[in-house]
Amino acid sequence: MSVSYSIPTAARTWTLALFALAGCASPPDDSGDGTLNTTSTDSTSVADTSSSTTGSTTAVDPTTGPLTGDTLATTEELTSSTTAESTGVLPDDPGPECDPWTQDCPEGQKCMPYAGDGGPSWNALKCVDVAPDPDGLGEPCTVVGSPVSGLDSCDEGLMCWDVDADTQMGACVAMCTGSPDEPVCADPSTHCAVSGGGALILCIPGCDPLDQPCPDGDVCIPNPDDPESFVCAPDVSGPEGQTFDPCEYVNECDAGNLCLPPVLAGECDPMILGCCLAYCDITQPNTCTGQGLECIPWFPEGLAPPTLETVGFCGLP
Repeated sequence: MSVSYSIPTAARTWTLALFALAGCASPPDDSGDGTLNTTSTDSTSVADTSSSTTGSTTAVDPTTGPLTGDTLATTEELTSSTTAESTGVLPDDPGPECDPWTQDCPEGQKCMPYAGDGGPSWNALKCVDVAPDPDGLGEPCTVVGSPVSGLDSCDEGLMCWDVDADTQMGACVAMCTGSPDEPVCADPSTHCAVSGGGALILCIPGCDPLDQPCPDGDVCIPNPDDPESFVCAPDVSGPEGQTFDPCEYVNECDAGNLCLPPVLAGECDPMILGCCLAYCDITQPNTCTGQGLECIPWFPEGLAPPTLETVGFCGLP
């Protein structure tokens, strides 16, 4: 899912636009074999929306659209002015790619995602030196030059996340372990979120979109790597993000809203990439605002995980 950073507040010059929309967020499908799956696409036009009957309501799959991918980016331009004195690692030319799941770099180094094309998104991997006296899980940390440089002060298996614009400091979060087929997060309150074509693998706090138990400045969005979970990601909406506002990324809407294809509401401009629509509780179906909008279940009937059975979104049936 292509994602980009924006500047939601003066306190942050970059934020995680986790789970970019290019297939937009999509509710899980019933694949027919008891498994769940999500879809993303790089198409440039809005595709027809499919639906499956779930009793008296319809579980709409608002997947396809001109929104793509799984790439995280930042609007902060990469700079070479910041030195690596604070971490002991230098932003020199990367060596061969590495595997973040196995951390197969030489001793004293770690496998890190970075912007391999010099752009604003994590899309490649490289070995970098682990900082002397590195910061541990949950501890404050610093980045070098840019959040997408691949250089930070965290220990092996950790990455500096949610960086403050003024201080260039964030907190070390765990990278997923296990494998792409069986990702593992040691903290049961987090979920593995994979983006950037598999370059970025992070254990992100889970949440309930109807309760929004995320830290201030974060929003609750679907996890593209695990259709049974929602995760917290920084709100990149800035002054926009209200219901029916345009958006490009799943976390570009205010808390309580989700960026979905504009075909799901008549109030949305059909020419935009995405449109902010509200989450809703399917047990309270008359809460949606907008002409003809109904509370549509996020999960097909019988496939919602515990505590998320009533999650829905406002859209055209």
